[in-house]
Amino acid sequence: MNFRPEYPRPQLVRKPWLNLNGEWDFAFDDNNAGVKEKWFQQAASFDKKINVPFAYQSELSGINDPTFHDHVWYAREFTVPEDWTDQRVILHFGAVDYRAWIYVNGQYTGFHEGGHVSFSLDISDHLTGENERIVVRVEDPSTDETIPRGKQFWMEKSDAIWYTRTTGIWQTVWLEPVSPTSISKVRFTPDIDYGDVTIEFDVLGDYLHKKVDIEIDFQGEMVAKDTIELYESYNKRSINLYNRQIFRTSFHHIGWNWSPENPNLFDIKITLRDEKNQMNLDEVDSYFGMRKVHIENGMVYLNNKPYYQKLVLDQGYWPQGLLTAPTDEDFKKDIELALQMGFNGCRKHQKVEDPRFLYWADRLGFLVWGECAAFPSYSEDAASRLTKEWLEIINRDYNHPSIVAWVPVNESWGVPYIKGNKQQQHHSLAMYHLIHSLDTSRLVISNDGWELTETDICAIHNYNHGSNDEKAKYEAFKESLSTKESLLSSKPANRGIYADGFEHRGEPILLTEFGGIGFKVGADSGWGYTSVKNEDEFIEDYRRVMEAVYASKGLHGFCYTQLTDVEQEINGLLSYNREPKCELTKIREINDMWHSTIVKF
Repeated sequence: MNFRPEYPRPQLVRKPWLNLNGEWDFAFDDNNAGVKEKWFQQAASFDKKINVPFAYQSELSGINDPTFHDHVWYAREFTVPEDWTDQRVILHFGAVDYRAWIYVNGQYTGFHEGGHVSFSLDISDHLTGENERIVVRVEDPSTDETIPRGKQFWMEKSDAIWYTRTTGIWQTVWLEPVSPTSISKVRFTPDIDYGDVTIEFDVLGDYLHKKVDIEIDFQGEMVAKDTIELYESYNKRSINLYNRQIFRTSFHHIGWNWSPENPNLFDIKITLRDEKNQMNLDEVDSYFGMRKVHIENGMVYLNNKPYYQKLVLDQGYWPQGLLTAPTDEDFKKDIELALQMGFNGCRKHQKVEDPRFLYWADRLGFLVWGECAAFPSYSEDAASRLTKEWLEIINRDYNHPSIVAWVPVNESWGVPYIKGNKQQQHHSLAMYHLIHSLDTSRLVISNDGWELTETDICAIHNYNHGSNDEKAKYEAFKESLSTKESLLSSKPANRGIYADGFEHRGEPILLTEFGGIGFKVGADSGWGYTSVKNEDEFIEDYRRVMEAVYASKGLHGFCYTQLTDVEQEINGLLSYNREPKCELTKIREINDMWHSTIVKF
């Protein structure tokens, strides 16, 4: 069966590739004996089959075992296509949680640590030209609280806000051929104020005097073309797209910029040529959006205009695949359902999402706050691991216009003493400044929820709206949101909004977690922050909570908890299987009711 057959890297597309998803040999190694017994050289110990890219804990893996197995092995055979002769063969992993050792034809090929971002290995020198064999050894310490875990529980049975773990390969594995001289990286930085896009790319191999052609199209029409002769491996070009044409740069003209209302994208082709020998060495297709996000006058601005963000919290879990979407269409469906309900974006919670989700967010017009799995317990090793993952996250996802903010820390997870602890405050500050040093085009939230340090958005969590019959609690919730002063003085989780030594400095205030109304549908059971009994109560409770948000004169956006139920949580707007809990138009009517909110600022 062909699992997840779509091209996995939408921001750097080459035509020839080979998908390695599907059935692999698999084994648990509970005694951690595989290395000593040289399982990477033999197949005898692989007594199970698994469907890659689904983790063994998931139903779609074909194993569906939620118990602890900290060491697992994968193996499969493949044949390199004949027309890949004289090319370098690159082996790509979308994500492997948490540590991975790769062997090709019995030879150690490489190692990667970090469970949430892609990595690649050049395996050319380990190939035989006949039937080839890949073996992957994985270590995923089930109870280690110093590795980035996100919502993956360190106990066997999920509970409260913690879910089933994901061990091993959980995104696409694939091969591609590249020329010994090839493009290794592309990076696009738009500047809508001047109409420029800055293009950066690296070339590996014998690059000297080779030529690179850059072609940019918009809706099928070529708008720019440039040719560069290479003298360095790293190259940078700025191309003006608007070409001094007033209709393209007018404040009122929005046809060229990217936004949820107008998700316009430029297609770009980069061709590396050996002119002397009259041959193309490499050709990659990509895309970018002309988009700007910044803060000004206590508001978030998108493309130089105040923009009220209506986000929904998205955990990115599926009942059959856990962290892995069963199909590419499932990514698209989640975004379309959120758009139908009147949301203009999501906060991807405690997960680095598959690039295919980001592709659909770019195409459909959906804002994304990118987040990373947190470590539960602070240590110097934990801080180092999280830092390394963020370097890889930004390197992979920089080009997606849908991403407008990064969230490195959530609710003081892993930094429980950040209120007064200088080391943990420095960790938060270090992540804030590191991300800004790597990416100047997006906002960074230092500790989403409370006990913020330096931050671009004052992000507050408050679930204290109470049930419908708790009038006093609701009025207190509404009052706590009513003004900037009441928001900043609130302690919704008995924690101050800012850590000691830090204070609000005019940044926009958003309510980035709230709601979570529990509504049981079908056979599901579980919990929510409050609960209702039927669809009418569900709609009215949502309306009641949103009225308090829209009545605020201090908020400039929100993120409602949450898009779907997840395992024991039944507080989604949709069930775990993505069935609406009410007519989606009624949620949209509530979300769209107060269009004049922005004029308050």
